Amino acid sequence: MGLDDQQEAIAFLSDPKSYGLSVAVDVIETHISRIFLAGQRAYKMKKAVKLPYVDFSTAPLRLNACQKEVELNRLTAPGLYLGVKTLSRDKDGAVCFAKDGTCIDAVVEMIRFDQDLLFDRLAAADKLTDDLMTSTARMIVRYHQDAIVTQGKDGVAEMEAVLSVNRAGFATSTLFTEHEVVAFDQLLRCALERHADRLRARSAAGKIRRCHGDLHLRNICLLDGEPRLFDCIEFNDAIATVDVLYDLAFLLMDLWHRGHRQHANLVANRYFDESDNEDGFTLLPFFLAVRAAVRAHVTATQAETAKANIEALRAEARSYFELAQELLVARPPRLIALGGLSGSGKTTVAERLAPHIGTAPGARIVESDRLRKAMHGVPAETRLPKAAYRREVSERVYMEMVLRTDAILSDGGCVVADAVFDDAKHRAAIETPACRRNIRFSGFWLNAEPAMLWKRVEDRQGGPSDARLEVLMMQLSRRVDGLAWRKIDASKNIDLICDEILAGSMSDELATATT
Repeated sequence: MGLDDQQEAIAFLSDPKSYGLSVAVDVIETHISRIFLAGQRAYKMKKAVKLPYVDFSTAPLRLNACQKEVELNRLTAPGLYLGVKTLSRDKDGAVCFAKDGTCIDAVVEMIRFDQDLLFDRLAAADKLTDDLMTSTARMIVRYHQDAIVTQGKDGVAEMEAVLSVNRAGFATSTLFTEHEVVAFDQLLRCALERHADRLRARSAAGKIRRCHGDLHLRNICLLDGEPRLFDCIEFNDAIATVDVLYDLAFLLMDLWHRGHRQHANLVANRYFDESDNEDGFTLLPFFLAVRAAVRAHVTATQAETAKANIEALRAEARSYFELAQELLVARPPRLIALGGLSGSGKTTVAERLAPHIGTAPGARIVESDRLRKAMHGVPAETRLPKAAYRREVSERVYMEMVLRTDAILSDGGCVVADAVFDDAKHRAAIETPACRRNIRFSGFWLNAEPAMLWKRVEDRQGGPSDARLEVLMMQLSRRVDGLAWRKIDASKNIDLICDEILAGSMSDELATATT
């Protein structure tokens, strides 16, 4: 029993009569599974493969993997996973859904949902929205907070194991030369050595958990209007037992690779806004690079056995490989501060600008409004009472902005700081971490006529800012003295504003280099 049994099982599952149907069964194939879409159900079969990271070579192993898949995925996608069906032979030797007899294979039975609700399809159709990605980031935060902490793990050893699996994975295809693989492996291991202390500190702090393990866009779907994770790694606990940020990195890398860079940055920032992981922000480029390497060797292996689209798969694998190399190129830290009165568009500009600063997924946005809400333990959209805006509270907010900015810059990361900054001492304070470390700083003031500010604030709905017209009136009544930051016309198109800021920041760098 073996491959011949599975070939007969495939023929059985591909036949609509097996389900009492008359319409064709659609089949989706990945590198380690086949999904049969039959009527209102989907049946997922494990391929009879044995790879460095997965062993589905026997029917008992595949049955066990199916059972574990249902158990784990019911935690994040309740109602989607119905159970496991086994396959055996009837008295005439024909394959059937088992009532008894020896198991020759197994499938996971799932509710069939609209494939257009998969996040990779939504991304391709440009239907991912900021609100949806914010909800997704929060869903992942909750998932990671509830995930089982794995004690006694060494963060460096865990990533070394991933790199070893990757190295072995590259050997299963002919796309990449030995020289390329060796050189790339050395780059990854050098990066791992640079991050060793931080990785060990995070593992000691309980950041290694039994995570999803395969958290890319195709494994997130909309169910009942809410984002849901499904299809987690069930076949290898070691692959799924990782730093929570390495788990998140797969989604960030996938978004970045597909050209959705603003959403990658948004998800990263929302995740850090609402989880206790600020110390790990500068690990993200390394984690993204490793995830890109995973996709490179998996896709290359898939191309080896594919019957169609072989060149497209090879090109895709190569693009992941090149992205991984790009992510390992270190870029210097920098700080951009955005100031302006309420309604000047600081937050909108910060979110559009951040993906273009530093290495993927871009800069950390340190935003006064979100920080104030976090300090009061409420979601960013919650309105705070007036007492939360007393001068002494605001002073603590600005002080915390400086501390967070300093921590990220000291780790080599990039920051976009977003606050009103109408007080000269607050502007001086946010510059201090960069000046003390000889890091490039650029400050920009978004300048706007009162009528435009008034209209924007009056029309504002939702978002983290509580500023209303009375707050704007107080801001307008105060003088903004000693403003040395470069003024930007806030009435311009957002893309033009960002282009001007990036150009201005570059000129600041050149000026610094010549002094």
